[in-house]
Amino acid sequence: MARLTGDTTISQLNVSAYTIPTDSPESDGTLQWDATTLVLVELTAGGETGIGYSYADVATATLINDKLAGLITGRDALDIPGAWESMRHATRNLGGPGITAMAISAVDSALWDLKARMLGLPLCKLLGQARDAVPIYGSGGFTSYSTEQLQRQLGDWASEGIPRVKMKIGREPERDVERVRVVREVVPPETQIYVDANGAYTAKQALDQAEAFRDLGVFWFEEPVSSDDLAGLHLIRRRAPAGMNIAAGEYGYDLWYFRRMLQAEAVDVMQIDATRAAGITGFLRSAAIAEGFFTPVSAHCAPSLHLHPCLAVAHLFPIEYFHDHVRIEHMLFDGAATADGPVIRPDLSRPGLGLEFKQADAERYKVYP
Repeated sequence: MARLTGDTTISQLNVSAYTIPTDSPESDGTLQWDATTLVLVELTAGGETGIGYSYADVATATLINDKLAGLITGRDALDIPGAWESMRHATRNLGGPGITAMAISAVDSALWDLKARMLGLPLCKLLGQARDAVPIYGSGGFTSYSTEQLQRQLGDWASEGIPRVKMKIGREPERDVERVRVVREVVPPETQIYVDANGAYTAKQALDQAEAFRDLGVFWFEEPVSSDDLAGLHLIRRRAPAGMNIAAGEYGYDLWYFRRMLQAEAVDVMQIDATRAAGITGFLRSAAIAEGFFTPVSAHCAPSLHLHPCLAVAHLFPIEYFHDHVRIEHMLFDGAATADGPVIRPDLSRPGLGLEFKQADAERYKVYP
């Protein structure tokens, strides 16, 4: 570990945003999209630069520049809890969830990356490493895909040694069972199938579908109803087939959201997204709440950002190896997480998050400033 001998004051915060088109039209049960925006924060202190990011609207970059940059510049880079609390207090009147939380997320993750770099450590060692690798599930299977695209993508993941694959459902509920069936045809019997309705069903509709999914080996049913419908999630969790895990939480922005979900006994697996839930600090605090309810957590999307904090989480379910974000992270970062069969692994020779931003490659996608 490097010994800190210089100034640890944050001297500069830069924020930028990049919009990357999808490789084909994409949709789920309740949304369609053709591009994804990544908001990047770079913090400099002690001769090191830390990076953090969120998948968010360009307005997030504006908020960081106008509201948070002056607040963070001049602070001690080692005192992350103080910076986190100061950002939350300064944005009180903007409302905590949504863009505000995503702005804090990008800055907070950059703070953790910077601190680990200044100490000469991979971030997992700074946080406290609980495991050597993080289990993953391949995630994509968009409702916009043809049968051939669907089978190819999920079948390829299974053949590459990823034993869990997730697909989107809910846009045409009458076709969902058949779409799951065609996936079962191309993946081995031991491969777990995950489905994600993105809140497209009613509770009773979801229960009816769950019975049909059981016979096809569906292991994970994500957001069968809106994640705001805690009573509906609770009903489905209580009555779903044994062995089928109900998951939700990706739209959580603060600790209270996750506490309410856990108190409602709404999920078997709680999903947390560090690009939304106030960064790595928010991720770890939310995971601690889940542990108190004996509920495992899974990370939503952004596998390269989640790798190191998930190495430090005690009670972890497989995390999302999401097609869009895997593609973007490999386009924009050296050191992006790559599947090694059923897991992703850290490169412990690289400090911090282990990522280096490829500025030249990213420039063509830049939309801010």
